[in-house]
Amino acid sequence: MDHLTLQALGLGEAPRDQPLLYPGCWPADSGLLDGEYYLPLDRPAHPDRTPVLAIGSNACPGQLRHKMAEAGLDTPIPMVKARVTGVEIGVSAHVSLMGYVSASPFHAPATVRELFVLWLDDEQLAVVDASEGVPLPLGNYRRAWLPSPEVRVDLPDGTTLPGVFSYVNRRGVLRNGTGAPRTHPGQRALLTELLVDSAELRELFGVTPEEFCARARADRALCERGTRWFASEKLVTEHGFERYAGQHSGSPGTGSSLSPPLT
Repeated sequence: MDHLTLQALGLGEAPRDQPLLYPGCWPADSGLLDGEYYLPLDRPAHPDRTPVLAIGSNACPGQLRHKMAEAGLDTPIPMVKARVTGVEIGVSAHVSLMGYVSASPFHAPATVRELFVLWLDDEQLAVVDASEGVPLPLGNYRRAWLPSPEVRVDLPDGTTLPGVFSYVNRRGVLRNGTGAPRTHPGQRALLTELLVDSAELRELFGVTPEEFCARARADRALCERGTRWFASEKLVTEHGFERYAGQHSGSPGTGSSLSPPLT
């Protein structure tokens, strides 16, 4: 099975190790992430688990494996490539301690994309929640239930999910020149654009994407300054899912997770 290892498939690198790779390499198709392997998947739906829409590096097996290993978990994760309507990949309004500016979804009713749905069990969901700052009052992300038909998720077998969870940024997303949310072009392109546009940002983070990542990485105070700068320069706008943010009561990993929360 050597040809199914993450390394052989080009899926082993994690953006948390190499920030300029963000969001990392995504698989070509659905599969089962099982430790160092990305295996064929027997079915697209797993109703005993919680469906989570991956927007950024959570769709990168190398990053996901790193998160699970750090928490001592080695249980397999089904990753299903789905047709998603109503979501676009935006830019989070914060600078990550990992050294990059990450992705966050925004509402785009006419947009159709192929994105991955992760089917997570209770322990896996808790790990990903923690990695996104969900349990923290001032964490960067909130887990939101995005209901159909506002967000439509069509699985490969033709099944349409009643909704899906995703991580939305607590602060909002960065806007483009028209005031609408900007899309995430990949880390190097994004950092190049931001640095070219701002002398103040270059003073904080350097003049190249490499310098930005190196300075930001694990420097909490600098990341917070960068995050405040986004807001002070009025570069932040709403992502359109604010009313759903924090709606993740229900029972993760059980059938009740597949319907909107009751609270």
